[in-house]
Amino acid sequence: MKRTWYAVAGAAGVGLVVAAAWLWWYERTAAPAAPDGPSAIVQAPPSPATPASEPAILHPIESAPIAQAPQGPADVASALDALFGSKAVREMFRPDDFARRFVATIDNLGRSQAPAALWPVEPLGGRVVVDKRDEVLALGADNGLRYTPYVLILETVDLRRAAAAYAQLYPNFQRAYEDLGYPGRYFNDRLVEVLDLLMATPQPTTAPSVHVPQVNGPIQPQRPWLFYQFDDPAYEALAAGQKLLLRMGPANERRIKARLAGFRDLVANGSASAPRRP
Repeated sequence: MKRTWYAVAGAAGVGLVVAAAWLWWYERTAAPAAPDGPSAIVQAPPSPATPASEPAILHPIESAPIAQAPQGPADVASALDALFGSKAVREMFRPDDFARRFVATIDNLGRSQAPAALWPVEPLGGRVVVDKRDEVLALGADNGLRYTPYVLILETVDLRRAAAAYAQLYPNFQRAYEDLGYPGRYFNDRLVEVLDLLMATPQPTTAPSVHVPQVNGPIQPQRPWLFYQFDDPAYEALAAGQKLLLRMGPANERRIKARLAGFRDLVANGSASAPRRP
């Protein structure tokens, strides 16, 4: 159980980087959520194959040669309870099938859409906060407050311990990544790629303006705020994870990027390794 606690705790710490992304998806679509479970995975098409001239693995992770740690819902919930407290776990996490949820979340944050089937966290309540000035809607100054609990929890995670635990659990992530439709691809390379993309998210000097797109047809949305889009085409064309950071507000974006940079250095430069047995 001790091994499981460290492994899942680390995975949870990394997973919190993307915890609020569920809320982003929830705000953007009114379609019913897909059923849970492996059959509900919505896979994005694989990226083009790595050219032969490039190394197959760019950022190797030294994982410990140990048996796969148990990942039943009870084990994961117990580990998360010990790290974050039972109240936070009940409100934020979905511990079942955690490795697959985590891998799917990381992969989709770098894409245009982030399907909800395997998110590792529960949605926050509430709605997008906007301000209206001269008939123009913009993200409200208080919109980022709804994301603050996730940011605060992320900032409590010890990045070195999280990176070491991530390395220990890495075989599980790699298997889950291949099961999603990427045989022969290396998940840690994808993680580093997505982290780099998130850190490259623009930081607007003013609150981005948004709008509810026109819906043609007799049926109009009952909750139009679920469909807010950015007015700026460049922002609307960003990846799902980058849009999430914009919605979190500039202060949260800076704080998240600082944590992302620290974790990225550990997993990309060979500083992360799983603890060895004595």
